[in-house]
Amino acid sequence: MKFSTKEDIEAPIVDTFALFSDFDQFERSALRRGAEVRRTDSLKRHETGMAWVSAFKFRGKNRKIEAELIGYEPCDGYEVELQSNDVTAYATLELMSLSKSRTRASIAIELKPKSLSGRLMVQTMRLGKSRLEKRFRKRAADFAVMIERQYKSTNSA
Repeated sequence: MKFSTKEDIEAPIVDTFALFSDFDQFERSALRRGAEVRRTDSLKRHETGMAWVSAFKFRGKNRKIEAELIGYEPCDGYEVELQSNDVTAYATLELMSLSKSRTRASIAIELKPKSLSGRLMVQTMRLGKSRLEKRFRKRAADFAVMIERQYKSTNSA
């Protein structure tokens, strides 16, 4: 099952990529939501091979996800592989410069079940796909607005 969306962002591609690849910010955001997040690699800079382990409670069950950056092209995008016991997911970001001050972000997440319970979960998600797709698009649009605000606030001085 796949979710995808495109957002046009009023910011240059370099600044847009910098904010989309602020992995420390994503870690802090997960920590604020009650998840435990731990970096498992020893890389000093952003590159393929960065990895995290996250544990959190979702729908009354403890969950664990391992994430690894499997593709990383500065200013073009990246791909993250997420593994749980039941599902493998691939999250992809692709950026395209529309002009000097405008960038198009294409975001996609593909879920692949690994077990019977994973298949049941994905099948249940299919039943509510339109609602989930709306939520996914709303979150992507909200993130695009946040990037625009952050870019404008740092470049308005």
